[in-house]
Amino acid sequence: MLFDRFGGLYFVFFRCLCLFLHPIILQFNMEQGYTINLSGGVVRNADVRFAIPVDFSLCKGEHIAVVGRNGSGKSVLAGILTGRYPLREGVIEYDFSPAKSNTVYENIRYISFRDVYGSAETGYYYQQRWNVHEQDDDIPTVGDLLTGCNDKQFKNEVLEMFGVASMLEEKIILLSSGELRKFQVANALLSSPRLLIMDNPFIGLDEEARRVLNGTLEGIASVGHVQTVLLVSSVEEIPSYVTHVVEVASGVVGTKLPYAEFMARYNKECADVGDIVSCMQMLPDAECAFDGEEVLSFRNVTVQYADRVILKNVDWTVSKGESWLLTGCNGSGKSTLLSLVSADNLQSYACDISLFGRRRGSGESIWEIKKHIGYVSPEMHRGYLRNLPMGDIVASGLHDSIGLYVKSTPEQLAACEFWMKLFGIEHLKERSFITLSDGEQRLALLARAFVKDPSLLILDEPLHGLDSYNKQRVNAIIEAFSRRHGKTIIYVSHYENEVPATVTKRLHLKKEGYRR
Repeated sequence: MLFDRFGGLYFVFFRCLCLFLHPIILQFNMEQGYTINLSGGVVRNADVRFAIPVDFSLCKGEHIAVVGRNGSGKSVLAGILTGRYPLREGVIEYDFSPAKSNTVYENIRYISFRDVYGSAETGYYYQQRWNVHEQDDDIPTVGDLLTGCNDKQFKNEVLEMFGVASMLEEKIILLSSGELRKFQVANALLSSPRLLIMDNPFIGLDEEARRVLNGTLEGIASVGHVQTVLLVSSVEEIPSYVTHVVEVASGVVGTKLPYAEFMARYNKECADVGDIVSCMQMLPDAECAFDGEEVLSFRNVTVQYADRVILKNVDWTVSKGESWLLTGCNGSGKSTLLSLVSADNLQSYACDISLFGRRRGSGESIWEIKKHIGYVSPEMHRGYLRNLPMGDIVASGLHDSIGLYVKSTPEQLAACEFWMKLFGIEHLKERSFITLSDGEQRLALLARAFVKDPSLLILDEPLHGLDSYNKQRVNAIIEAFSRRHGKTIIYVSHYENEVPATVTKRLHLKKEGYRR
């Protein structure tokens, strides 16, 4: 299988061949002209229009990384290239030869950030993943949604390489965000596109999956007919095979530069976190959830759906003031475990779990549980894609609701203003949440998690989709928050270098497997 070859001599030979052939193929392809040529582009939709007309070209053989801060317009550029945002002015031309068809639909595959988190149109609702049953026949499986492929050997190798082969019978809604990302990448490759556009390509993937994807993209780029355009928020995430970089900033799509030239000019922007620390120190001590020391206790906890085991015999104790890192490969049960803590998963009442010194299922309401918990997660992002003012989304964290159904007091509104300002999004409070960029949405949901100054803060992949500047800013907020008296944090990440310095304890989950 191709997956096995990646670990052996075949992969070494393949990579060496790619490196040798790449300059030759690149030079040959560039002489053949462009794949996409956009000149003087102005979109019809004034809400997403760039400050000046857009010029952009993708020449044959090129692989481009589009970089920029959150809200800069990277996804809008992708929308222009795919036809989502029609032009009012300018011309966009395509040449997908040697493909038989020259249509955008048949030759471009776009994996967006929202594809991982769902969309308002899919009917997904928060907590749906934890309430789906095996007998829900109207929910498609992974196998149902796979793209057809005439080459069965190639199909099997792609599915095996990305770990999708073992998920074919699973309901698509039951996949973790990382597993869903693997499925999307594999499915896109099976359709044999001429151009693959990926928004934050490595988001949600564990370390091994990122390695496989990077190697796969590099191999395809070097010896295949597929070109790639990657939208990345951090320059550090640009793969080595990328030939050119386009920076989007201040409403302007910049000039395409060769990778080496761009890196020579690049200066990393550092966030000024001094004011953040000072502001956090000014906060008064919040009400503690309880007087004891044991915040959370799992005793021999197992979660199973029919014969599908998610968690098995988990024992875990979290004490007040501790900061924990929760790790494990995609599908190991991290989000399921956290759903038990927050009472979003009904199986929490069948397990031996205590929270804030009280046994789960002893008569407490779900609102009593959530009162002292701040929470952000991929599932929450999927469920909160609502056409509401961003300020209302933040304020809803005070009431543990999706929309804002209770009028906030002046004190509560002041708290919302404080946290929006701390996360740098106060100027967006009147904007509809669904019109914000993906990174801006993540910042809003983070502010929502902090807004009631919770005793227990659960951060499941909190830095997803954030640019380097905002990652620094958010981590400074988390570190300052965790140093306050009685604050407890559970943090999930696949990136060791992004974990705040104050997170000192670790729980690692092992994948139990899909079927026994």
